[in-house]
Amino acid sequence: MKRTKISAMLLTISMIMSLAACGGNSKGSTSSGAASSSAEVTPTAYSIAALKGPTAMGLVKLMQDAKTGESLSNQYTFSLAASADEVTPKLIQGELDMACVPANLAAVLYQKTEGQIETLAVNTLGVLYIVENGNAVQSMSDLRGMTIVAAGKGSTPEYALRYLLSENGVDPDKDVTIDWKSEHSECVAALASGEATVALLPQPFLTVAQNKLGDLRVALDLTEEWNKLDNGSSLITGVIVARKEVVDANPAAVKAFLQDYAASVDWVNGNVADAAQLIGSYDIVDAAVAEKALPNCNIVCITGSEMKQKLSGYLSVLFDQNSKSVGGALPEDDFYFGA
Repeated sequence: MKRTKISAMLLTISMIMSLAACGGNSKGSTSSGAASSSAEVTPTAYSIAALKGPTAMGLVKLMQDAKTGESLSNQYTFSLAASADEVTPKLIQGELDMACVPANLAAVLYQKTEGQIETLAVNTLGVLYIVENGNAVQSMSDLRGMTIVAAGKGSTPEYALRYLLSENGVDPDKDVTIDWKSEHSECVAALASGEATVALLPQPFLTVAQNKLGDLRVALDLTEEWNKLDNGSSLITGVIVARKEVVDANPAAVKAFLQDYAASVDWVNGNVADAAQLIGSYDIVDAAVAEKALPNCNIVCITGSEMKQKLSGYLSVLFDQNSKSVGGALPEDDFYFGA
């Protein structure tokens, strides 16, 4: 690919980046579709990037095992980034084999690379909560007439909020006022000052905010609100993707990686205190915050047909709202590994 084409592509992608965080009401990880393969696995070395947040939190046991030389299916090297725009150029240019990215960004990358990106697993489900200083909000419809402070305009927070308001009979353009801030910290500041009483926040940032504002109440879990619609899709935050040439070179090794990943997710969700200490040691999230937030972080490893069902449904919802949010078109079947 010519340098000019790469530069133009990266500029376009950077304009539509989404923020990856975590959220939801985790009941333990889901590892469907990461079935063992009867084919002999030739161990492969993979370079993997994750964002500081839930995607890295779910990988942390695998990261530690790779660091200490534990017996694993493949060889892994990991890097951590603060945002997706640090990761995608390296992925596109071949410096990374795999990366954890926002779900809609995976679809954008698929379109921009003409199908050279493949999704391996959903790693984080819903991210968002409606919080308030008060007790007025018990349902989505209760938001009618209110002002909601939020960050993430033009990305997953906006798409999810607008969709759920509309599905509950609330016109997001007429019935509520959404006060968009540039950072989540601005939303917390507005709550603390009394400028606002209702905000949209993700975990684990929500836990940080609650530590500062003791009276802050979680009014609505947007993952639960999405599930109530029973529309065949799920609210999804993050996925792990790979370059297609990496997958095609050794599909059995990729499946073995997904088994290692699923085991890491299971360990993190099942050993919260120990996982929190490990997360803190990697400077992903403060250990105390991680321990409090992990039970409310929807860290999963969903693969195969279940991954395709949930992810394709979610991307369809985004496409109906704004086709550019998924790259202008819905991905083809080859976007979903093992489905």
